[in-house]
Amino acid sequence: MAETLSVTEMIPNKFESKRGNRWVFAIEGIDAFLMKTANRPTYSSTPQTIKWINSERHVAGRMTFNDISCTLHDPIAPSGAQQVMEWVRTHHESVSGRAGYADFYKRDCQLKLLDPVGTVVELWDIKGAFITSANFGSLSYDSENLMEIVLTLKYDNCVLQY
Repeated sequence: MAETLSVTEMIPNKFESKRGNRWVFAIEGIDAFLMKTANRPTYSSTPQTIKWINSERHVAGRMTFNDISCTLHDPIAPSGAQQVMEWVRTHHESVSGRAGYADFYKRDCQLKLLDPVGTVVELWDIKGAFITSANFGSLSYDSENLMEIVLTLKYDNCVLQY
């Protein structure tokens, strides 16, 4: 027999949504308080088709983690540009032309979402991240904008711990 639920049984008593303004993105060598915006990890999978006689069947293909974009504040001190360039120099040193070993430029990061009192309620471990693009912004005498740095990060893997 079907059961009818009351309104109080359908409304969750303890519900607190995660907020887009409570998070910390920890990257070794970059002060976490410089982070202004960041994306949570995303992935995509290209379906593979198995053809058999007059029909097709589809299965999941390789999973690819998509790039993460983040924006940093660029204060005078500590210099956000200097912190980013120190990481970039481990990828490629523009003065000498030498490239770096992956072991030196790949970094593990953590993206932590927080509850109202600061407890970590969601933890992403991002493995093998490196910079694929760094945009240090444009300058104009007409502008009063605060300086920002936009980074694009490629990474090998990520795991949602909780």
